[in-house]
This record gives sequence, structure tokens and C-alpha cells, in this order.
Amino acid sequence: MCGRYASTRKPDQLAREFGAVDVTGGAAPGPDYNIQPTHPVLVITEDHANGWNRSGGGPRAGRIVRVMTWGLVPRWAKDPAIGSRMFAARVETVADKPAFRDAAATRRCLLPADGWYEWLRGPGRKYPFYSTRYDGSTLAIAGIWSPWTDPEPGSSRRLDTCAVLTTPAVGPLAAIGDRMPLLLPPSAWDRWLDTSADLDTVSDLMVPPPAAELAAIEVRPVSREVNRAQHHGPRLTRRFDWASVTPDLDTAALLRQG
Repeated sequence: MCGRYASTRKPDQLAREFGAVDVTGGAAPGPDYNIQPTHPVLVITEDHANGWNRSGGGPRAGRIVRVMTWGLVPRWAKDPAIGSRMFAARVETVADKPAFRDAAATRRCLLPADGWYEWLRGPGRKYPFYSTRYDGSTLAIAGIWSPWTDPEPGSSRRLDTCAVLTTPAVGPLAAIGDRMPLLLPPSAWDRWLDTSADLDTVSDLMVPPPAAELAAIEVRPVSREVNRAQHHGPRLTRRFDWASVTPDLDTAALLRQG
């Protein structure tokens, strides 16, 4: 999975969708159509410290909407810059990699997304594609998170950081790249977020989506504007007719060949 995605819902919208409490406290980032590693992002976790429990009423089981930095920084890291490279973890190895295994076992989360970007090699260049649900509904990407405290004496700097999980790409998504985000349906959210159970108990969730979920996902060509970090706005996710600037390019054929 390439390191770009879009997330435009406000925290109160996500709180309603995920049955959560918004604890962002005004620190939430605005709509972002070009999220990159080290950007602040909205995530869903469970916060057992506040005494919520699964049998209680109201918001679900201490589920909260909070702000983190995309790009996991392990507890033992001396420099948070490592997070710029640790934005994704493979489901096949997340339980074994030293940087990810503790978070995978004890701190799991969901990253709400409108969709994500991938680049496909074509004639003379790479062409960006955007994957999103046809109906525009929110995708829940499985993730892990970790707190980081600056080890420098006297420093009070602290970050909460996260990474998305990826699986082998399947179906039409495999035409663009060999990886895709681990997408979880609402029926799986409770189990994924419940870290009182170890990772082995949710291993059945760590697989590519079934055919029905794949059929709900549109893969659309978009403009190369998304290539530049400074570009933002809804135009980045709109379908782009590459034939208008590259008359000989057949986008559908490019996907089939991918």
C-alpha cells in the first residue's frame, strides 16, 4: 500500500458512525484528501482507562475518536523520524517484527478513510488510482498504535503514533499493486479493538476482503496532482480521463495488464 489516503469526515461524524466518543478536544485535523506519513490522523480505539465497559449503555465499550500521528514510532526509538518509514505493517509479519509486535498484541485501532491511492507503472510513467466505496461510505482500515516518549532528559514530548495493516491485494486491486489495506466490516470492529485477547484470536480477520466487499470498491484513475504533497482538495479523488492528455492510453487495458 502506498503511503497516501483520504479522510474527510469530522470527528463528530465518525463518533456517530463508530459508536464512539469524540475526545479530540479541538485538536482534530481538517479534511485531508492527501494524507501522508507524519500527518495527524483520526483513529478509533478503546479507552479502558475511563472505566467504560462492554455491558454499559451509550457509546460502545469505551470506543473513542482521537488524534494520532501516522507512522508508528516504537517505544524504544530514540528519534521519532523513524515513523516516516513505519506507516504500514504486513499482516504476515506484524506479530514478529520488533517494531510492531508489541502494538499488534496490545494496542489495536481503526483508521477511518474515504479511500486510498496506489500507483501503477504504465507507458513512460506511473499512473495514480484511487480506491473507494461506490456508495462513498467510510472504510475502516485495521491499524496498530504505540505511544512514544522522548528519551532526552528533561523532555516532556510525547506522541501517539499508528500504522495501517496491509494484506496481499486481491481481485481488481491486484492489478495496481501487490498490497492493499486490511479492511474490516462493522461486525469485526469489536473483536479487533478488544486487546484483552491476543493477536492469535483475531488472525481470522487478518485476510483480504471477501468478494462481496471487493465488488463494493471502485478503482478509478485520478490526476497526477496527488503526487505532490502540497496538493489538497476533493479534485484529487475525482475520476481523471488520462486519454485527454495521453490519447493512446487505454486505462482499462492498463489495469488488466497490471
